[in-house]
Amino acid sequence: MSRTGFPKQFLCLTGKDSLFQLAAKRITGLEADGVVASRPLVVTNEAHWFLALEQLRETGIEVDSLLLEPAGRNTAPALTLAALHALESGTDPVLVACPADHLITDTAAFSRAVQLAVTEAARNRIVVFGVVPDRPETAYGYIKTDAPLQQDQILRVKSFTEKPDAATASRYLGAGCYFWNSGIFVLKASVWMAAIETFRPDIAQATRNAWKRRSIDGKFVRPDADTFATIPQESIDYAVMEKCPDSAFSLRAVALDAGWSDLGTWDAVWRALPKDADDNAHFGDVVASKSRNTLVFASSRLVGLVGIDNAVVIETPDAVLIANPSHGQQVKAIVEALGEAGREEPLFHRKVHRPWGWYDNLDAGNQFKVKRIMVKPRASLSLQKHRHRAEHWVVVQGTAEITRGEQTFLLQENQSTYISPGRIHRLANPRATPLEIIEVQTGNYLSEDDIVRFDDVYGRDTD
Repeated sequence: MSRTGFPKQFLCLTGKDSLFQLAAKRITGLEADGVVASRPLVVTNEAHWFLALEQLRETGIEVDSLLLEPAGRNTAPALTLAALHALESGTDPVLVACPADHLITDTAAFSRAVQLAVTEAARNRIVVFGVVPDRPETAYGYIKTDAPLQQDQILRVKSFTEKPDAATASRYLGAGCYFWNSGIFVLKASVWMAAIETFRPDIAQATRNAWKRRSIDGKFVRPDADTFATIPQESIDYAVMEKCPDSAFSLRAVALDAGWSDLGTWDAVWRALPKDADDNAHFGDVVASKSRNTLVFASSRLVGLVGIDNAVVIETPDAVLIANPSHGQQVKAIVEALGEAGREEPLFHRKVHRPWGWYDNLDAGNQFKVKRIMVKPRASLSLQKHRHRAEHWVVVQGTAEITRGEQTFLLQENQSTYISPGRIHRLANPRATPLEIIEVQTGNYLSEDDIVRFDDVYGRDTD
């Protein structure tokens, strides 16, 4: 379900809101719980800005800015960008750095922990949320404190431990002073900059250089792409946090007992969901008989289970996963194998989202491809041409504004047009309601890279 073009944070795994939307709501909800907070600051990949903006629009949440990374460089450069942006205001605010792909079910407990952490971080300390463990989990990193951590208490962090084996995890659970590393950090912007400059000056300097050469377009802030590509990839934990206990930086832990999960495996998703009397969690069109302890996501068709226990079944229009829940970490091996084989499934769903809407690849064969295309109200595709393919468009809903060569005209429902190879054209939606068309491509080369753009309102590369 998570693809490069549509990653986990934008999926709705536990209800009607995506994990990103839930994270944004948690942050904006802090204001109501007594934390003086600015609008959220979003750091995301350039390729995902329209997904973030659309999901924020759906929730009615306004953001301060969107910092758009031209490439993924992990979380340490991302937090450095956020800190540099925050310091531009002339103040030194406390940053609550939250991954957007985690689940927290008890928002009141989260708000209480944030209040405690913000007060501590204002004293120039770095605070990490330690999740109170309820099982010997081997998929998480652990934090060791100098004493058992209680609710509403702050303790010194002694060390970090990466994912332990089962025996070690069981020992940690019984010790009382080990906690899951939530990946949520609270600290002043200046403290982060001092820490990253101390432990990873190469990351700090390269990020500063990319920031100095940034471009600004409304709420969109884009670091310089060439400079950003030189930044070493590193996480917040590896770059800074694991080095803090033996340094002059004061690292503290606050207990977080708020139904936290990073939903890193399907087994974790199953634990977080409501279940029926047989411990099944089913979404979509699912029919089950004599089956227990199953998780099923049916995205596009009927899924039937008969006599199946302890299984994960994930159905999407272009792929189906069937797995044993205890082998959730091994799903990565399948994704890597698909990537090595040059398959497109790890990159995109059959339905591909774009800034102007989406397209769904309905069918393909020898020298033809059929797509269903939705264009958002008042949106338009780029002015473009294709060297190798022709396109036949049929309007099935709404009104289409067609630019074809020197002509511009409207098409209504049930009307169609033809775009020959090499012809400059544009598809636009002039109305306040969505436009849907069926596109039939024909030709001897139908890949998505057969496109020459001449004008694009979304800032994509043009010729």
